[in-house]
Amino acid sequence: MSIIFSDECEENLGFDLEKTAEDTVNAALSVEDFSLPAEVSITLTHADEVHALNREYRAVDAETDVLSFPLLALSPDEDYSVHDFSLDMDPDTGKIPLGDIVLCLERIRSQAAEYGHSVRREYSFLICHSMLHLLGYDHMEDDERIRMEEEQRKIMEKLGISRDDA
Repeated sequence: MSIIFSDECEENLGFDLEKTAEDTVNAALSVEDFSLPAEVSITLTHADEVHALNREYRAVDAETDVLSFPLLALSPDEDYSVHDFSLDMDPDTGKIPLGDIVLCLERIRSQAAEYGHSVRREYSFLICHSMLHLLGYDHMEDDERIRMEEEQRKIMEKLGISRDDA
């Protein structure tokens, strides 16, 4: 697994952004039984940029905490071990590009404060949430939301990062 990481904010948040992102992506892939070589792009940016992307790609004129841009049409019920990814694989890297994750620094900070946990926990949770979107999960219907929340819980538990982390 590889991450193309971009920190457009360049602020010290008190933890290793790349290591936490890598650990979270690896935990998500492990919990979801995606053992193939994968690649994910993660960008940490400011609210105005996330707002512009949300407006452009989702026609929603508002900032948000995280945007997910899946490159493949995957399903959470899919057995990835039998899926033919040969046409999806990047011939230069031999990896399967799953998509892009764009995180909003200001929302990470404000939501961490609002929920009473650490910035690291919020950052990791949003990557976890977005990874599930890249793997085909959604939360538009109640049953989808419940299932996605359960998977998020499993991933965060695997990481050992709880809501109590302050």
